[in-house]
Amino acid sequence: MDENIVWHNYAISKSQRSEQKKHKPTILWFTGFSGSGKSTVANALESALNQLGVHTYLLDGDNVRHGLCKDLGFTDEDRVENIRRVGETAKLMVDAGLVVLTAFISPFQSERDMVRNLVEDGEFIEVFLDTPLDVCETRDPKGLYKKARAGEIKHFTGIDSDYQIPTSPEIKIDTSKNSLDQSVQELVAYLKQQQIIG
Repeated sequence: MDENIVWHNYAISKSQRSEQKKHKPTILWFTGFSGSGKSTVANALESALNQLGVHTYLLDGDNVRHGLCKDLGFTDEDRVENIRRVGETAKLMVDAGLVVLTAFISPFQSERDMVRNLVEDGEFIEVFLDTPLDVCETRDPKGLYKKARAGEIKHFTGIDSDYQIPTSPEIKIDTSKNSLDQSVQELVAYLKQQQIIG
């Protein structure tokens, strides 16, 4: 880093922002195969949290690639950079006192751990959507598995690119067994149990 760049300390702290919002800032990091339900569950959870008066923001993989990460492809190197950028963005939002929901395949354990290490203990909740690959492929909401199987898409997670199963996620949900409501209720209960929300 350039020696002429100096960190500026702010007058208002994260704890003051959190106190104002009446909930703890945190990142809920949804990870899993394409079609596992990450965006669907994260979106439904954000709606439920909004009803409870929780200040949230949802960062979704496809949406982020329309702006912040539009210059990146899907090589391993680009995936790492994608998660680094999203992690730094989520960290800023946590500092602002928000509950940040992120829906990204994020296939590598080291990148998920990197984001965890950007924030304080207890501010990163890994939510593993443990939906079996064959179920995800059957759902195929965007037709991507079909294209990957036909060789039209390269570096597709679960087909010709690796997905590293989370080693110790805080929450594991199989959307082929849980309904959307059950998944949201489980997540809200966890956030209350951890005293992130009231």
